[in-house]
Amino acid sequence: MTVIALLSVAPVIEDSMAGEIAKAVDALEAYDVEYETNPMGTVIEAEEIDELFAAAQAAHEAVDADRVSTVLKIDDKRTRDESASAKVDAVESELGRPPTSSEE
Repeated sequence: MTVIALLSVAPVIEDSMAGEIAKAVDALEAYDVEYETNPMGTVIEAEEIDELFAAAQAAHEAVDADRVSTVLKIDDKRTRDESASAKVDAVESELGRPPTSSEE
């Protein structure tokens, strides 16, 4: 089984969040997950949901702030394995082009 999630961990601060978000992303290295960070969060893939929850918790706890906002959106497809990249590839196939804006 592959479990895919979108994780967003952010300190509630006035200054740049980049340093604290980097700590959250770095915390994922200790877990058996694949991940890719984008401007809105980090997509995480794991074989087991327990590993995904543990990684998300570690990312949340890695942020050093008085207040931390964490959102975890989970896609637990239980009848078949499908990676995050396969999902993007399927959309690309339907579009007939990469699912990004064209750069001119």
